[in-house]
Amino acid sequence: MDARAEGRPPARDPPFRGLAARFAGFGLALACDLRLAADTARFTTAFAKVGFSGDFGITWPLARIVGEAKAKELLFLSDVFGAAQAMELGIVNRVAPATDLMTEVFELAARLARGPRTAYRYMKQNIDAAAVETYQQLLDREAFTQCRTGATGDHREGVAAFVAKREPRFTGA
Repeated sequence: MDARAEGRPPARDPPFRGLAARFAGFGLALACDLRLAADTARFTTAFAKVGFSGDFGITWPLARIVGEAKAKELLFLSDVFGAAQAMELGIVNRVAPATDLMTEVFELAARLARGPRTAYRYMKQNIDAAAVETYQQLLDREAFTQCRTGATGDHREGVAAFVAKREPRFTGA
């Protein structure tokens, strides 16, 4: 059976490190780790205007990002707001001029792709766990993940680069 049919990339494909997508919907965008918007972008939940309750799991990330009261306001009233307010609310991480947006997206993606993948994975897991675990559980989790990342080649490279005052060359090892 073909590797793609089994859900695996063919061996010749480079390793997948991330995905940059244009906004396909507010809920889908909120599922992303980082969100950039053009300064001309407009946002709305619009569900109340058509009698829907929400989709793509919008409620969970929206309430975590903006807080319960603001999430209710955005969902109930379906007001349209711009990129500057989206950034103030924490809905987007960065706003760029519309003409420069894709350049910024690709530069950020390239920067992340050069980063320490194992450390990123554990950072994301720790942040997700912070919403549901106790402080003591999170301290234990962080101690565990620090030991795991401390044993990686990327950690050794990061320390060597720091001491040599140069940019690290992470490999995912």
